[in-house]
Amino acid sequence: MKARFSTFIQMHFLFHISGNFFPSPFYSPTPKGPVLKLCRHWSTFASATVTTTASPLAESLDEKVAIEVVGDCPKDSTDVLRRWGCSDSDISKILRRRPALRSANLADLQSKLNVLGGLGLTASDLVKIINCRPRFLGCRLSQCFDEHLQYLQALFGSREVLLKAILRNPSLLAYRFHNDIKPIIAVYDELGVSRKDFVTMLLSRPTIIPRTSLNSEKLDYIRKTGVSKDSKMYKYVVTIIAISRIETIREKFANFEKFGFTDDEVWGLFGRSPLILTLSIDKVQRNMTFVLGTMKLPASAVLNHPFLVFFNLEKVLKPRVLLAGKIQDLGLFPQIKGPAMFRALRMSEERFVKAFVNCHPKKVAAELMQFYINAKGVKRLAESAKRIVHKGFPF
Repeated sequence: MKARFSTFIQMHFLFHISGNFFPSPFYSPTPKGPVLKLCRHWSTFASATVTTTASPLAESLDEKVAIEVVGDCPKDSTDVLRRWGCSDSDISKILRRRPALRSANLADLQSKLNVLGGLGLTASDLVKIINCRPRFLGCRLSQCFDEHLQYLQALFGSREVLLKAILRNPSLLAYRFHNDIKPIIAVYDELGVSRKDFVTMLLSRPTIIPRTSLNSEKLDYIRKTGVSKDSKMYKYVVTIIAISRIETIREKFANFEKFGFTDDEVWGLFGRSPLILTLSIDKVQRNMTFVLGTMKLPASAVLNHPFLVFFNLEKVLKPRVLLAGKIQDLGLFPQIKGPAMFRALRMSEERFVKAFVNCHPKKVAAELMQFYINAKGVKRLAESAKRIVHKGFPF
């Protein structure tokens, strides 16, 4: 009997729910459903066990509790998710992405779902969260959750923006408040990045908090770009350098030097167009080779027109340059050369076709359009064999 009462105490503690505050990972609002009923049943049976010795009620305690639990409480995690508002389709997607949830602790799962529901997240939002962060419901949320939540809402300015940020990176709720979030925000404050700009960058690059690391070398890189704190590019320069590895920055810097750029030119390019640091070495090499070899432009053209290394080579640069050559061979006008080439490359697809293809007679336009489509259809060697698997964060 003593051992049995000890078991009751542990289970009562496990399922106890307090409704003192806004939902948190440890204290959830008093539910109308099964968890509260389970606590009531345990309390009823506990008193019977304490006041009665070797009674028939005590002898069949385990059996009766099992019957009550099946009658009033979720039978498994699927039932918990369904009662929370998930459809069968949602549950299927969630369990396919995170099969371990089938054996999750029901009280813990219910508590975390109460937190998400209190924030205003829906079943479809939960599917997105589990898709990009499968272990989210298995993580322990911040112990200072109330303070954590209030701070984040003040940082983002509204509940709507906060929810958008959580969907972009659910780990915002799981990061350690005093050890992870506040110190990183303080670092950006010290560098002169305003809270508004920091929020903008956090929404566009959700992993800023865990990936930020700064040392003297990175601070020197920021200074070399020559971007002032008042510049609109400053927040991009600081955050991209802060989240990049030193080795990666060095490799990408050396890659531009191979094409004849000086140190000052490369840092100036990074300052004017910091997103260049997010491009792969392979993409920069292929675009630069095409600009220098096929378009016959000097390397300095990229300094004035950075979009040349951003555009897709197979879908934009190569087809439009080849079409320009075809128009020139046929002696048609308007031709795409000189400054007009840069304007043509920056046009939207619809505007480009209207300006340089459909402006000709139907027969000629049809021939040019077929040539343009064929040029766009040429794939990179072995591109079809490339395996691309997108799981979790797409960045």
